[in-house]
Amino acid sequence: MKKYIKSFVISAFTLTALIGCGNQAASNDSKDTQTVKLGLIGSDTDVWDDVKARLADEGITLEYVSFTDYNQPNAALNEGEVDLNSFQHQIFLDNYNAEHGTDLVSIGNTVNAPLGIYSDKLKDVKELGKNATVAIPNDVTNGGRALLLLQSAGLIKVDEAKGHTPTLSDITENKLNLAITELDASQTARALQDVDISVINSGVAVDAGFLPTQEAIFLEPVDESSKSYVNIIVARKEDENNDLYQKIVDAYQTEETAKVIEETSKGSSIPAWETFGRK
Repeated sequence: MKKYIKSFVISAFTLTALIGCGNQAASNDSKDTQTVKLGLIGSDTDVWDDVKARLADEGITLEYVSFTDYNQPNAALNEGEVDLNSFQHQIFLDNYNAEHGTDLVSIGNTVNAPLGIYSDKLKDVKELGKNATVAIPNDVTNGGRALLLLQSAGLIKVDEAKGHTPTLSDITENKLNLAITELDASQTARALQDVDISVINSGVAVDAGFLPTQEAIFLEPVDESSKSYVNIIVARKEDENNDLYQKIVDAYQTEETAKVIEETSKGSSIPAWETFGRK
């Protein structure tokens, strides 16, 4: 009988210990984690990877949803397929909202990534001859920005009344008779073999293997007028003050992120919150 009682006590103790360990493991495994789906363009996620790692320490899982062109991420955000996106500037967002009747809002500045003119044939825009061929993005905002860049480079003049979004019909002077072709932004880098120069968005250029500060033959100036072209983190209007999403903005706008931006872009991108504020 004593042997039986002793055996029962040991078994009960063992069972209690196992239950205790099981409860502790369950407690550890059930630590609250929150997943946020982030829509991005292209494959360059180095900066976000750093932010993602730091967010994981706070119990926030950042899940990337990759898109191939500029027409997709806002539609996905509006439909709730992603929670946030980060690929566009304010002018692009304003135009999208106006065209589609959406109410998407900026909740945080990320980087200023200057637009550049690239060429496989020329080393300087001054080498461009008459009837030269030019590729620019075909969407309203990036196309307008490209024309303003060509104007900054001294190649054309556009109607000032058109503001940030001039079109080809708003060119008022084209002394070189440049033949300008509009393409999907994602195709502007691939077009280099077929044109004399191409105006390429920074992200597309980086994905194509270019280092904008070194390989663009003309790079967009960075000044007060650049604020409208700052890349932003975007949410639905009802989520503008969402605490979880604000934590993601906080994690992005740090000195750690600024260092990664400098290292990965070699100075081609600029931490926008340091110059233009949080949003």
